[in-house]
Amino acid sequence: MVIAAAVVPHPPVLVPRIAQGFAPDLDGLRAACGAAIDQLYAAEPDELLVVGAGPEQSTDIAATGDFHEYGLDLAVDGRWEPAGKTPMTLPFLIGAWLLRDRPGVPVRRAVMVDENGGLDAGSAGAAGRVAMLVLGDGSASRTLQAPGHLDERAEPYDASVARALATADTEALAALDPELSRQLHVAGLPAWRALAAAADASGVEYDAELLYEDAPYGVGYFVATWLAR
Repeated sequence: MVIAAAVVPHPPVLVPRIAQGFAPDLDGLRAACGAAIDQLYAAEPDELLVVGAGPEQSTDIAATGDFHEYGLDLAVDGRWEPAGKTPMTLPFLIGAWLLRDRPGVPVRRAVMVDENGGLDAGSAGAAGRVAMLVLGDGSASRTLQAPGHLDERAEPYDASVARALATADTEALAALDPELSRQLHVAGLPAWRALAAAADASGVEYDAELLYEDAPYGVGYFVATWLAR
């Protein structure tokens, strides 16, 4: 059963050494991510499930990786079990970095979801009390300078995601249009849909809180927590 979830974004610039002089711009986002993860640990789960998007469904995710692709000589260790062979995608690099100083819970697992947003049978319920760290960005088309350039549909799309996360509205997350999401360069849809499916399967109600919503650099970022009542 999913007893707690934290939704966070995964931009490389969350790591201050990558952001360099722009690092203070995201201090509020980093603080919100830390507060959300604090709530996961406070729920005292049996297992922490780290969920992010990738090219295919997989539980064979390497536990170690590095930020060389982003110009930084920094290695990370997610300490999840089992340690697989599939290289970490960006969500798992950021997930490992966010969890770098956190103790075991006692078990961490990593699950990569594809555009269908599904979890393998038992992924969210095998250990009893499960907490989910869900990594994903919103649209990348909020400004002319954004990676996806300006698209007027991006702001209302992100607003709908923010409402769904703020109210634990699993139906709204599951109903997000995959084609529109692709056009807006949304990176978080698979992970959000995985959260919705796992929460529905748990059969409990959640108290939700949106801790952060903004679009620095033209990309929508959200931090939210869902805690089982």
